[in-house]
Amino acid sequence: MITMIAAAGEGNELGKDGDLVWHLPDDFKRFKKLTTGHHIIMGRKTWESFPRPLPNRTHIIITRKSNYNAENAIVVHNIEDALTYSKDDDHTFIIGGGEIYKLGLTYATHIELTRVHGHFNADAFFPVIDKDKWELIENHHHKKDDNHNYSFTYETYKKVR
Repeated sequence: MITMIAAAGEGNELGKDGDLVWHLPDDFKRFKKLTTGHHIIMGRKTWESFPRPLPNRTHIIITRKSNYNAENAIVVHNIEDALTYSKDDDHTFIIGGGEIYKLGLTYATHIELTRVHGHFNADAFFPVIDKDKWELIENHHHKKDDNHNYSFTYETYKKVR
């Protein structure tokens, strides 16, 4: 199983200047629960946005930079090589950013999308989900509360074609 996991605004906004434009603690907890123990595939900019590697995950970084090195991570130059490194994992996650999600659409079998209910100033975007190729199989709404400035919905999609 290959799952793209992301949080995106109503206009598919992912973030700005290498960071998210919201803070959703429950979404962070869900991300951790789903991805712990698995391979996570990301672009170089996403990797560099982390203060340190995420615990208990195998990090695979896709970059165009031929001499790029990253401690505690596997560096590759295309998504096919990233998927080869994760082939023995029964559930690999593609975690961003925008360019990597576009590449991942071809290979993903599932999408775990946290749809943040709002519009945001962003410079990175999640690709449009083609409803002819993806079926929404589950959703769960989370209201705005003292810890979350925005309401959001967990949406799970499965590829149908």
